[in-house]
Amino acid sequence: MIKPGLVSITFRNLSVQEISGLAAKSGLVGIEWGGDVHVPHGDVGAARKVRKLTVDAGLEVASYGSYYRCDDDISFGDVLKTAVALEAPLIRVWAGTKGSASTTAEERARIVENVRRIADKAAREGVRIAFEYHGKTLTDDVISAAQLLQEVAHTNVYTYWQPLPPHTLDERLSGLERVKPWLANLHVFSWTDKGERLPLVEGEELWRRYFSLIRDLPQQRYALIEFVKGNEPEQLLDDARTLRRWLAEIL
Repeated sequence: MIKPGLVSITFRNLSVQEISGLAAKSGLVGIEWGGDVHVPHGDVGAARKVRKLTVDAGLEVASYGSYYRCDDDISFGDVLKTAVALEAPLIRVWAGTKGSASTTAEERARIVENVRRIADKAAREGVRIAFEYHGKTLTDDVISAAQLLQEVAHTNVYTYWQPLPPHTLDERLSGLERVKPWLANLHVFSWTDKGERLPLVEGEELWRRYFSLIRDLPQQRYALIEFVKGNEPEQLLDDARTLRRWLAEIL
């Protein structure tokens, strides 16, 4: 089952109350709250308030978008305790700060070891870890992303997926197929290859193929709208209608 949702950083300039209300009005189910603006690392009080506001709006906390870099020196403890207070089932992290081609074997090994460490800590709290599927990290291409998950080899580590603009359609489909066994959530958007944002409906042909590829997966996950054309709340209403229609028709 795939539930429609929203990434809060789509509207960094809006308050938690405004985002919750907008997501509910759009007919979405869950919100991934970002750790950079709306639920800062270590602010347990804010996390609890955001949790309550989310539930009061009739929504679910889909995940915690922590922006924790798996090769940095900041304390993962603050990230984890915030996710627990938020009652987020999953923490989204970034697989380093460099692309796979420029990361040395030693640097990669350190990232793998650190991911195992934080995955153990998160598992003790009942929280999963998932990589962002993103450029300039170790999940920037099909081979590296799948290899990283195999190297980590941890039952509490998963990955997101999104269509990376530099990739061809075949590369995107291949990438989704390769990471499918570890798939947590998806970040959903429609962009040109140059990064220009479009109404989500303009990516219908592509997204129908992506969703068709994973419709046999049994576990629950979220398709989270990330970024909208012009950063306009009204665009979210249109994009949410589009996403909900796709999920109803394809799944």
